[in-house]
Amino acid sequence: MSDKDPSPPVDLGIYNRANRDSGLDPAEKVAIAVSGIWLVGSALFLAVLGLGEGDGLGALRVLVVILTIVLPVALIWIAALAVKSARVMREESERLQASMDAMRQIYVTQAQMPATAVGPGMERKIEEIVQGQKRAEAALAEFTTKRPEPEAPSPSRPVSQPSPMEPQPEGEQPDLALGMPAGVFGTPVSAEDFIVALNFPETAEDKAGFDALRRALADRRAARLITASQDILTLLSQDGIYMDDLPPERARPEVWRRFAGGERGRTISALGGIRDRSSLALTAARMRQDSIFRDTAHHFLRTFDQTLTQVADGLTDQEIVFLTDTRTARAFMLLGRVAGMFD
Repeated sequence: MSDKDPSPPVDLGIYNRANRDSGLDPAEKVAIAVSGIWLVGSALFLAVLGLGEGDGLGALRVLVVILTIVLPVALIWIAALAVKSARVMREESERLQASMDAMRQIYVTQAQMPATAVGPGMERKIEEIVQGQKRAEAALAEFTTKRPEPEAPSPSRPVSQPSPMEPQPEGEQPDLALGMPAGVFGTPVSAEDFIVALNFPETAEDKAGFDALRRALADRRAARLITASQDILTLLSQDGIYMDDLPPERARPEVWRRFAGGERGRTISALGGIRDRSSLALTAARMRQDSIFRDTAHHFLRTFDQTLTQVADGLTDQEIVFLTDTRTARAFMLLGRVAGMFD
């Protein structure tokens, strides 16, 4: 029968010194010897020479005894304790240095491990993760722009049903005037499809929403805003901020037109219609602490501003009302208020 060696005890540093040091410290031994010699010498000195005669020397005798015996012994022990403390600190410094060297060696060893050290099982898992990310990017319905709900969307939401916009015959829907030929920026998108796409599909079964989104993505200018909106909505959802939970105070279409025309300041402050304090506080904290979130938010704000400037003249007041109630517009109100665009 083979007996296993017991595990070595854990080194507790200076807290384990009482167990290791059964005797006195060398400095303490020296202090005891010197103190003994001094006490014997002082006693012989006082015994031979005495402390003088006279009643008026009582207090002076006590002072001489203290200066001769007590004070030197106290200085000896102070010096001994200082030497002992210095030795303890030196040993702990050496132990700490050895631990740091060992950790550095482990890090260098791990860094020099070849890439082939990854087993086939790990490679398979990595490949599965990559494939899953690609599938997630292809599924626009899973963009986390909307909190999952088991029930059908409420019919009271005006933006989800752009049906009040008058339908037009096929091929006669007004295209957004994006200022460039269709060949440069793809197929122009109609105003109705553009607005529905900015709100994103309601559910995975929202065929009309997916069709509008697909047609909007064919227009490169619209696709740029949709992509920026998708990115910021995904980041906001990580903090539990969903646009469906933030009904805005609506501004009049003329205020949005003034903003699209370049007007800034308090005259367009009504555009900051999102006033939910918790969402504003969470977003402001994320803007300060997360540089990726901050860059994504600024890119989205610039893209929305530029796109609105290009399409505002081609939209009716009713279409502007629908556009400004989309999830994308609500995100613009929230981030613009945090960034101070409407001050």
